Amino acid sequence: MAHLLSLAGMALLSSAASTPLSIAAMATPYLCEGSDSHGVCSHVMTEAPFVPRERLFKQQQYFQSLTKHTFLKGRYDVITSVAIPLALAGTSLFMIGRGVYNMSHGIGKKE
Repeated sequence: MAHLLSLAGMALLSSAASTPLSIAAMATPYLCEGSDSHGVCSHVMTEAPFVPRERLFKQQQYFQSLTKHTFLKGRYDVITSVAIPLALAGTSLFMIGRGVYNMSHGIGKKE
């Protein structure tokens, strides 16, 4: 088994074996100076939102008020959830039917 480990893996194992760390010490998360009781840092930078809050609330109210199924609520969801699967099913049924017809009539048979 040792021959399968790379040199870096063997060095990592040997250094981990030489340092006396308990499993509890390895499992505790890193806490920064300004963290609260849940381990969340208070001075973490936040990025600007992609959509303004008013527009987001408006979209949430719109989508929550719709009575359609969840997978059909978006603008282009009917195309991806209904039209494309129906087109694939239709073409596959057509090709299966054509193959059955050709086999039953001996069309395209190699001699």
